[in-house]
Amino acid sequence: FEGARWDKEQKKILESDPKVLFTTAPLMWFQPKRTVQIRHPPSYLCPVYKTGDRRGILATTGHSTNFILDIYVPSDVPEAHWVQRGVAMLSQLDD
Repeated sequence: FEGARWDKEQKKILESDPKVLFTTAPLMWFQPKRTVQIRHPPSYLCPVYKTGDRRGILATTGHSTNFILDIYVPSDVPEAHWVQRGVAMLSQLDD
């Protein structure tokens, strides 16, 4: 995560610790389901990017070539809170 951290006990995202820019996201298992079978707890729709640049060439889909997908991440605070902080997941850190 960039801009937030994952709490293993509470199983949700929380504010970053002071002076910590990046934290490890939890291991995720993508299981195909029908849309009607999916229940989303209060969550933040977190974007996942290939790199921290968060930019790339705009594809015909309207997304950047750096964008991978959005993932629902459990949270107790409104989504706008995390959007204002620019919280995202990165598949790799820039060197």
